[in-house]
Amino acid sequence: MDNDRAEGSMKNMKGRLKEGLGKALGDSKIEAEGKMEKTEGKIQNAIGDIKDSLRKNP
Repeated sequence: MDNDRAEGSMKNMKGRLKEGLGKALGDSKIEAEGKMEKTEGKIQNAIGDIKDSLRKNP
């Protein structure tokens, strides 16, 4: 497994938590930061998937 996949999953999880916290507290800034982190995590995870595919199928 590529390191990007692990880091991306962690960012995604952290972003989901932050987004939920922002919604619960009514803080739109924290909610927006969480959404951004979640998106960054999804992108990084996708990059890791591509790297894994390239390694398996040269």
